[in-house]
Amino acid sequence: MNAMMHHEISPGLWTLAWRRLRADRLAMAALGVVGAFILLLLLSSSGLVAGDWEDEVAVNYAPPSFVGPDAAGAALARPQAPTPPNAFDPLAAELEVLKAEVHAGHPPRAKALTLPFGADKWGHDIVKKTIKGGETSIVVGLVAAFVAVALGTLFGALSGFFGGVVDDVFNWFYSIFTSIPSILMILTVAAVLQQKGVLTIVLILGLTGWTGPYRLIRAEYIKHKAREYVMAADAIGASSWRKMFSHIFPNVSHVALVQLSILVVGFIKAEVILSFLGFGVPVGTVSWGSMLNEAQNELILGKWWQLAAAAGAMALLVTAFSLFTDALRDALDPKIK
Repeated sequence: MNAMMHHEISPGLWTLAWRRLRADRLAMAALGVVGAFILLLLLSSSGLVAGDWEDEVAVNYAPPSFVGPDAAGAALARPQAPTPPNAFDPLAAELEVLKAEVHAGHPPRAKALTLPFGADKWGHDIVKKTIKGGETSIVVGLVAAFVAVALGTLFGALSGFFGGVVDDVFNWFYSIFTSIPSILMILTVAAVLQQKGVLTIVLILGLTGWTGPYRLIRAEYIKHKAREYVMAADAIGASSWRKMFSHIFPNVSHVALVQLSILVVGFIKAEVILSFLGFGVPVGTVSWGSMLNEAQNELILGKWWQLAAAAGAMALLVTAFSLFTDALRDALDPKIK
């Protein structure tokens, strides 16, 4: 009898969604790629991976190993000829003392002529720099998307549930934000805040990106507040906040989750644009956007590997996240059986 009752229980929305995702090989492959990036982020933030990305391990602009060392790099790596005795250098003595102090107990090691994916103009390993830059870009994308979805969900719930004047006020704010092109709104907020930093970028993107989730969540709350289960909660004396977030929100949470995954992709690209334009991370902090900013000058010299590494890593993550988002949207669609 218990077995029959167990089999009669229909699976929930999340169980069905997970079954559909597991059946989609492309979605699972995309999820694996995203998971690998998240794992690298955790290892990088803990210092286990790319913690020494600022070490000058190679000559300036060391090319990738499959390209081979160039003549300029080989010349830089060769020991320099000593200064002739008759040449007078007033700072020679002080420089020798400084070199001795810096290298005391730490003899300088020879710099590599090539690295697996090359080096930048300071001799930093591009692979480690890309991993460290991904940490910044992914954190900005995830945290800013969470802020935007949290604001959009809160505003949409208040507007859709209460209606009336509350709905009019939030719709007024929504109209203001959507009437201005998003890139201009982002640059305007960046110019007002002025201070550079990861937190500033998160605030810029989070405070300008809530309109999409707001529109969808508001529509869902307008639809659900007239359902029988909400009327039943009202009959037993449930408060408005309890009805909004304990009864209605679990039934519309899939909309917020899909919006979160969509905004992560958009905000990673937005961070790259902001850093490329000089409104992003400060000096000393690396991100994919700052790497692309440096790469535009390197291309003139024919040094393409930093651009290829940053753009390739970003393209791989954004493509995988986009594919997973599409699959997640289909899996959570109640019309798909």
